[in-house]
Amino acid sequence: MATQDRVEQAGRQMWSERRQRRDYVNLQGPLRPADVDDAYAMQDAFHGEAVPVHGPIAGWKIATTTKVMQQLMGIDSPCGGAVFQQTIHHSPARLRHADFVSLKIECELAFRLAADLPAGGTPHTEESVFAAIDAVMPAFELVDDRNAVYKDTQALSLIADNCWNGGIVIGTPRKPPSRAEIDAASGTLAISGRPPLQGKADGPLRALAWVANLVNKRGKTIRSGMVVITGSLIATTPIAPGESATFSVAGIGEVRLDTY
Repeated sequence: MATQDRVEQAGRQMWSERRQRRDYVNLQGPLRPADVDDAYAMQDAFHGEAVPVHGPIAGWKIATTTKVMQQLMGIDSPCGGAVFQQTIHHSPARLRHADFVSLKIECELAFRLAADLPAGGTPHTEESVFAAIDAVMPAFELVDDRNAVYKDTQALSLIADNCWNGGIVIGTPRKPPSRAEIDAASGTLAISGRPPLQGKADGPLRALAWVANLVNKRGKTIRSGMVVITGSLIATTPIAPGESATFSVAGIGEVRLDTY
């Protein structure tokens, strides 16, 4: 099978399995990604299938930011994926749980860009991306892992599947505070009477720069107006039908999701 045909078939297969609500499985045999570049080429093919359904790419995400998850999935760096226009929801959002196979949420800081982050002579840094930020807001990532067995999940196949992104919910945009305040951000997740969960940011500006450089390496640009989510402050958490979740970030605001 020719390389480009194989790449496109892999992207179509991942998209088809998602659309058919099948449990997640790694790509197998000749469709198994050979390396990271191969996996991202397959993700591009996945995007080509998704855009007619979910609208154009309107944001980006980072995944597998912790060393524990990277070691579990056999990779030594984070992964990235796209967020589509029609899967960006605004708080307070009310979503049907049955629209997802296995819904979990991650509690993140999202940045909206006031300027493009194109490739240049040097890689993007925390300083350069901070200067391009228009607004910051708390966000939920809607993670649909389709009942994946995490210890068996291979990161390269996860990349081809657009890193399980099922959309995001974003809070009210506000002017970004100082870099120090962003790096020190802490948040609390409350879900329908459960004990609250708390966590702290882990280099969100570093994550934004990483995503920008990844996108540039793939021949793309994070455009002005796009939203980038930068990794969860709190461990990935399941949410059940009928539950409500609120993620609050001191000094930045809150985001709310109700499921039915």
